[in-house]
Amino acid sequence: MPKETREKKGPGLRHAPLAKHMTTDPHAVRQKHKTAGKRPKGGKRDDDEENGPEYLAPELSKRILAQAREQREEVEREEKEHVSSSVGGSKQRTPFYEGLDSDASEGGDDDEAASDEDEIEEELVVEDGDYVDAQGMTEEEERLVGAFMNTAGFQRRNLADMIMEKIKEKEDAETTQQQQQRSASQAPAGKDEDGDAAPAELPPKVVEVYTAIGKMLSHYTAGKLPKAFKIIPSLSNWEQILYLTNPDSWSPHAVYAATRIFASNLNPHMAQRFYNVFLLERCRSDMADNKRLNYHLYEALKKSVYKPAAFFKGILLPLAASGNCTLREATIFGSVLSKVSIPANHAAVALLKLAEMPYSGATSMFVRVLLNKKYALPHRVIAALVDHFSRFVGETRELPVLWHQSLLAFVQRYRGDITARDKERIKELLRAQPHRLITDEVRRELFGAAARADLALAAFKQRGRATTDDGDAMEL
Repeated sequence: MPKETREKKGPGLRHAPLAKHMTTDPHAVRQKHKTAGKRPKGGKRDDDEENGPEYLAPELSKRILAQAREQREEVEREEKEHVSSSVGGSKQRTPFYEGLDSDASEGGDDDEAASDEDEIEEELVVEDGDYVDAQGMTEEEERLVGAFMNTAGFQRRNLADMIMEKIKEKEDAETTQQQQQRSASQAPAGKDEDGDAAPAELPPKVVEVYTAIGKMLSHYTAGKLPKAFKIIPSLSNWEQILYLTNPDSWSPHAVYAATRIFASNLNPHMAQRFYNVFLLERCRSDMADNKRLNYHLYEALKKSVYKPAAFFKGILLPLAASGNCTLREATIFGSVLSKVSIPANHAAVALLKLAEMPYSGATSMFVRVLLNKKYALPHRVIAALVDHFSRFVGETRELPVLWHQSLLAFVQRYRGDITARDKERIKELLRAQPHRLITDEVRRELFGAAARADLALAAFKQRGRATTDDGDAMEL
C-alpha cells in the first residue's frame, strides 16, 4: 500500500520563491537580455537612446571653454618667460645662498642630502635638447670669482695647433733618440736598436683614407663608424692618424661616438692624452663660442669617466690647475661628477690634489661636488682639506660664496672625523672670514647638539676600546 502522507510540522514558507516574486511584482526592475542578430531597421535599442544623448547647457560650455583657454595662455606665457630667462642668462638671478636661513637648518640630514644632490641639477638648463647651459651669475658673484682667476697672459689655443705641437714634439724626440742610438751603436740606416723600421712618412693611401673619414665625421649624426676608424686605438701612432681626421671639425655626435671607442679600447695613460688634448679642449672651445655646451659633448664627458684615473688626470685636475676655468665651465663639469659613480679611492686622491692646488672658483665647485658624494676619506685627506681652508685666515680679499658653500659641505659631511685641534682652527677661520648666512650654519654643525653627540659617541667608543685593551692585558 502507498505510504501515507503526513502533514509537515513547523512554519510554512514566508514568501514565494524569488523567481516567481520577480515575475509577478510590478515594481521589480526587469532587464532585457540582448539577443544576437540584426537590429531591426528604425528600431530603438533602449529608453536611453529614445531620450537621445545629453548635452551641457550653452552658457556652461562657454564658461568651461573660456577657463581652459585662460589656463593654456597662462602656461604658454610662463614657458616663454622661463626660456627667455635661461637663454639670456639673466643677471638678476638670485644668488646661490638666497634660500639659506635659520629655518632650513632645522631639517634632518636626509633632507640636506637630497637638496645637495639636486643643487647641481638646478644650476643646469637643457635647451631644445641640444645644449646644456649653466644659469647666469649675479654681477657680484662674477666679480668675486674673477678676483681669484689667473687670466694674465692666457690665450686659448686651437685644437689643431695643439695636436700639431704634440706630434712635432714626439717626432723631434724620436729623431734625437735615433741619432744618438746610431752614433753609439753604428746601427744601419733605417733601423733602430731593436731592428725595427724607423718611423717614416705615412703612405698616401693611409692619408687619403683617414682624410675622407674626417670629412665624413664632420657631418656625422648616427650610424656605424668605418672600421678603419675603430682600429685607431690599436695603432702605435694613433695620435698622428687621428690628426688626419681633423678632430677640430668633428660633429658633436662624432665626438661622442669616438669617446666611446677610445674610452673602451685605450689604456688609462693613452686615454688621458686623448681626454686632455682632444676632448677637454673641444668642450671648452664649444662653451667659449656658444656660451653653453652641446648635449652630445656633455654625454661624451659622462662616458669619459669610464676611465676614472684618465678623467681626473686628463680633464678635471688640468682644468682646475689652469686658473682660468670659468664658473660656467666648473658648473657643467661638476654636474658630470655628480651624475656618475666614481671609485672612492679616485675621489679621495682628487680631493687631495685639489686641496693642494692654488685656489680658484672652480676648485670650490669640484671640492663641493666630491664632498657631497659622502665617501669615507682617509685622515690625510681630511687634514689636507682643513689646511686648504685654513690658508684663508689672513686673506684680505672677499671670498666668493662657492668657498663658503664648500666649507659648509665639508663640515656637514665629515664633522665626526675632524679632530678637536682642527675644529679650533676652523673656529678661528670663521672669525676671520665670516658670511652673513653660511657662517652660523657652519658653527652650528661644528659645535651644536649634533656635534656634541658625535663627540660623546666617539669618547664612548674610545673608553670601550680602552676597557677591552685592559681586560686583554690582564688576561695575558
